[in-house]
Amino acid sequence: MSQSHAEEELAELREEIEEIDHDIVELIARRTYVADSVAQVKAEHDLPTTDESQEDVVMDRAGENAERFEVDSNLVKAIFRLLIELNKVEQRESR
Repeated sequence: MSQSHAEEELAELREEIEEIDHDIVELIARRTYVADSVAQVKAEHDLPTTDESQEDVVMDRAGENAERFEVDSNLVKAIFRLLIELNKVEQRESR
């Protein structure tokens, strides 16, 4: 493989990664919007910010999805733990 062909192939792959990164950020934004809606419902009904049983469900689902897509389950769970913690911080600050 020539160097110019390799550089062209790398450019295409990097462009694909850029598109995927955009999609990931868009999905995080959508998830955050829905989590904000959940926070509003909790606040309106004076429900606690933290729901550990629901967090467990989310983490179990994340692990199952990671296995289904053959992605490191620990990595996926770490990302979801971060998303959950960020949502909880936002919920507490908005109350």
